[in-house]
Amino acid sequence: MASLKDLGERALIESIRNIIRQPPGIGPGDDSAIIPSVDGDIVACTDSITFERHFPKGMTYEEFGWMAAAVNISDLAAMGAEPVALLAALTMPPDLDASSLYDIMSGMDQCAEAFDSYIYGGDTKFGCGAVSCTAIGKLSGRKPLLRSGARPGDVIAVTGSLGAAAAGFFAIENGLEGISLEALMTPVPRVYEGIALSSSGAVTSCIDLSDGLAEGARSICSASRVGMEIHMAFLPEGEGVDAVNEATGISKEEMMLYWGGDYELLFTFDKAKMESLYAEDVEFTVIGIVSNDNAPYINYENGREAMGNGRH
Repeated sequence: MASLKDLGERALIESIRNIIRQPPGIGPGDDSAIIPSVDGDIVACTDSITFERHFPKGMTYEEFGWMAAAVNISDLAAMGAEPVALLAALTMPPDLDASSLYDIMSGMDQCAEAFDSYIYGGDTKFGCGAVSCTAIGKLSGRKPLLRSGARPGDVIAVTGSLGAAAAGFFAIENGLEGISLEALMTPVPRVYEGIALSSSGAVTSCIDLSDGLAEGARSICSASRVGMEIHMAFLPEGEGVDAVNEATGISKEEMMLYWGGDYELLFTFDKAKMESLYAEDVEFTVIGIVSNDNAPYINYENGREAMGNGRH
């Protein structure tokens, strides 16, 4: 039987979906689950980060805590949900200084506070160094944003910019100074943008870009059974991307397409409802159009190529 590494995260999730019973509401396959309730649907998600994979050089324990909360709040944002509560399970090395654990919790609480939510509890155990966080949100009557609603002819757009987190990481790795590390260390989930996108009634699909633009585009294409034509020239370049490219030769495609860590929202919308989207006063950049194909393509001046898998 194949190992978990051989399967990869996406194939593993699909396999798990075939093993467990299909729940009412919306189960695995989107950024968050939708749990039906007589008092209104509950939106919930969970994610983990570890010292081994998510603690770049120079990061503080407080920033690590912020990240643990942010990755989950971003998943709520991708559904158009408003954060309400967080639960945190910490598995920490027994020789870790207690003050470091307190800093992690402080960072999580600061991120929760930024979106008017609270940490309601959790668990602590000795282990390798990881935080598993569960976030709970509400839709307040809005329809959830899913990955599966994109249709040929829809417009593709993204909030914010792309590649700033990657630029920060590569700046650290290569000893570059003067490159902002804010997007890498303390990403800000697009909660208010997600709520606005859901409220507009124009958005047909949405995903957060914590795993990168290529992975996000591939996920929407797979769920919606469509293709995408995205133009490299249209992509909003994040802070530091050009400087890192010039200094290291690392391509802009690597940073803007295939590297994760940008907690922006990739979404598609019905161009006939564009006015209702603009009425929500959301800042975004149009980057392409949904096609009848079965995969996302990146277009250049001299041709196009299928997007590969995300690598970070």
